[in-house]
Amino acid sequence: MDVPLRDVCKYVNEKVNVIGVVVETTFAKKTMGTDYCCALRIIDDTRHDFSMAANVFGKSTENLPLVAALGDIIQLSFVSVTTYRGEANVTFNKNTSTFALYKSKDDDGLNSYQVSRPYFVPKDEDKIIINKLRKWLINFQFSEDSSKFPFFRELKEETFVNLACKILHHSEAAKDEWVIFVWDGTDTQSNAICSNLENELKNPLPLQRDHLSLPRDILCTFPTVGTILRIIFHIGVEKSHFHLLTIGKWVKINNLRLKLYAGLWHGIFTVQTKLQYISNEDQLIAERQRSVASLVDSIWCIILLKLMYVSYEFWSRLADERLSLILGRMPNLSFPEPSPITVVNHRDHVRPVTLMSVLTHSKVTAIFKCVVRVVAAMPCKAENLRSSTGKYRMRLTLEDPTARIHALVIEEDVVTLFDGIPDAEKLERKLNKLLGISEDNSIGGVKDTTRNPPWVCVCLKSYYLSKDDIWGTRNFRVFDTKILEDSS
Repeated sequence: MDVPLRDVCKYVNEKVNVIGVVVETTFAKKTMGTDYCCALRIIDDTRHDFSMAANVFGKSTENLPLVAALGDIIQLSFVSVTTYRGEANVTFNKNTSTFALYKSKDDDGLNSYQVSRPYFVPKDEDKIIINKLRKWLINFQFSEDSSKFPFFRELKEETFVNLACKILHHSEAAKDEWVIFVWDGTDTQSNAICSNLENELKNPLPLQRDHLSLPRDILCTFPTVGTILRIIFHIGVEKSHFHLLTIGKWVKINNLRLKLYAGLWHGIFTVQTKLQYISNEDQLIAERQRSVASLVDSIWCIILLKLMYVSYEFWSRLADERLSLILGRMPNLSFPEPSPITVVNHRDHVRPVTLMSVLTHSKVTAIFKCVVRVVAAMPCKAENLRSSTGKYRMRLTLEDPTARIHALVIEEDVVTLFDGIPDAEKLERKLNKLLGISEDNSIGGVKDTTRNPPWVCVCLKSYYLSKDDIWGTRNFRVFDTKILEDSS
């Protein structure tokens, strides 16, 4: 007889049959012995405010339930009821228990898409329960405290977090090493940078967590606003449920490990990380979509303001700044305006864009204005700015919430940046200001200097080195940008 999940607690230390909706699953992991296991959480129409754990063991990952989509239905037969911390749960025995998986929709009728034993056929009473669950699931909304799922903008420390995010892409960075790209539309907060600037040539500050550089056609599918978080897999975590990370779909990720690497946030799937069911009508998705929709509504307010005959310079400037912000092109963290450390020449009419907008621009050569942080410079000392050929040349590493890039500063642009070529002490003071190095911190010979670069405005131009491969040889230069002597 099938036992409703509400009544499972009455059968502790007994064997039962249950049918439920899979709302959460872990990735498969190896046990201390020779088996593999995964942990599911299931609900039904009698118990849905708090899900029940179902621990499944098998000889290999192929013997475990490979849930096609969270929200599918699982039938577990002859499973043991135990308790853990006062909560009843069921345990699947690889030798005596059986399972069958069914789609949440009745597209395939009552045909299971995976069974643990051949020739498994559900009984009539099982079919009634499965059909009942399918109808109930249509209007079901999983109750979740939204405060337990912070936005990317709220991430502040290395810890374990729950995230509600959209899967943008996944790629294999190396053999059996996968990277997942996720997004929720908000900017992560900037972090202090700790690296040895004098070692930038041999050990440069990385542009991303891994060495995976995505091709342009993939980058062009990404949003140009909001941080894209990279997630990797911890050693020992099987990719058995990788198929649940469907590109373009929203997902809840529970107990994701959050880490910093060279000032960049990234996530790590561990054996404790779980994927949780989320419907398209989930309140967490609605909250994220409403935040975007509110910006769109605000655009019309600004347009109306611009159409009014308001001649006051203050209101005109305020409208321009708000329009730039509302269109989502300036990093939220630099609002209301970037630090006045730099000034750009003759670019007041150019609207700031994100670095992801720069990377995905439709034209190979273009001019941009960006609000960024200068997180590294090579060379970092004034006496090394002139190369062996006598030309001024340096490379800056620029960062905003959407990307990091390298940008060169060459010849006359170096002169413009430093407002001429002042003495070494004054030049180094300007560069330190740009890099966020305090006056009592010398970069010479000091390893792992911690710095917090300010947000500044710069002008960029993109160009190519070879007509035979214009996109493959595309580079960026800083120009028409000057570091001011005194920003106080």
